[in-house]
Formats: sequence, structure tokens, C-alpha cells
Amino acid sequence: MYKIALTGGIGTGKTYLSKHFTHMGIPVFYADDEAKKLYEDVNFQQKLMALFDDPALISGQKVDISVLSRLVFGNEENLQKLNRLVHPAVMERFVSWAERQQASAVMMESAIVFEAGLTKYFDKIIVVDAPLELRILRVQERNPNLSREDILRRMSHQMSQEEKCQRADLVICTGETYAMSRKFINRESLF
Repeated sequence: MYKIALTGGIGTGKTYLSKHFTHMGIPVFYADDEAKKLYEDVNFQQKLMALFDDPALISGQKVDISVLSRLVFGNEENLQKLNRLVHPAVMERFVSWAERQQASAVMMESAIVFEAGLTKYFDKIIVVDAPLELRILRVQERNPNLSREDILRRMSHQMSQEEKCQRADLVICTGETYAMSRKFINRESLF
């Protein structure tokens, strides 16, 4: 089975474009969604508590994401600890999910394929790119509570778009509209 990673920084248009791959018959695994599901798992919550030992982290059998964000954003050591816990668990879920698919190719959509050292799992890496100001606008539209500074801070924890594009097998630029990027998506460009 051919495995494709779709990656790029926040606001580049990964999720939007992944729907077009689904229409092409390529099942898409959403790493962020699977990571969120991890936080609902009691065993994972126990590992998280053992890692950070903050009583405010778990409230009513739910992970308080604002507390987790406070613990990891701005603290590189804590962010790395969290990543070492989350990334292997998400990849286990991806491998299991991929084995159940009937398609000849599958895709994982994740913002941090390069940062997490996940490239070895994939046959092709596609990077989605967009101008910085457009990315910020897209993120603000779906998260109006985030300031420009919050968004830039989150972006700073990811590899630069320039480096991602240099390391990609294929780059799809979404630009001002998604319509132009869709015309470049075809099976021939993937394999």
C-alpha cells in the first residue's frame, strides 16, 4: 500500500485539500483528530499526569487543553515530552487504520510530519503552502479567540514553510483561492 503524508503549517489548507484526495478514492487519516481522541483515553490521561504532575490538567475525566497549552507552549522541554508521548501513539493508530483500508493508497494529514520525524512511514510527502498573511487570516477565521501573536507563536513551534517545501516531494500552493490548487491534484502527481 502506498502511503502519502499531507503536511504544512497551520492555515495552509491541508484539511481543505485532503477532502479532494478523499474524492479521488484515497482515504485520509487526520492526525490532529486522532491526537484529540487520545486525550479522551483514560490510560493516556494517566500517562499525561505522570509526565506533568499538574492536578489542574485533568478535570472531570477530561484533559483541560488550556492547562496543557500553558504547560507546553513556551516550554520547549515540556513540548518535547508531550510530543514523545503523542506522536508514537498517533502513528500506532495510523498503521492500524491503514491496514484496514481497501484502497491502494492512503494519506495522513498532519502539520508536523517533518518535525516529528515521521517521514520514514511514507512513500511521498506533499507540502501545502500559502502566503503567511493568508494563513494568519484563515486561522483567525476559525479561531477568533486567537490573537495574531498567538498564531505566530504556534507557527514558531513548527518548521518553517520554506524548509518544508524544500524537503517535499510535491508542493501544492493554495494561494488566495483553493480552486487553483485543485487543478494540480491528480493521481499522476501522487505516484
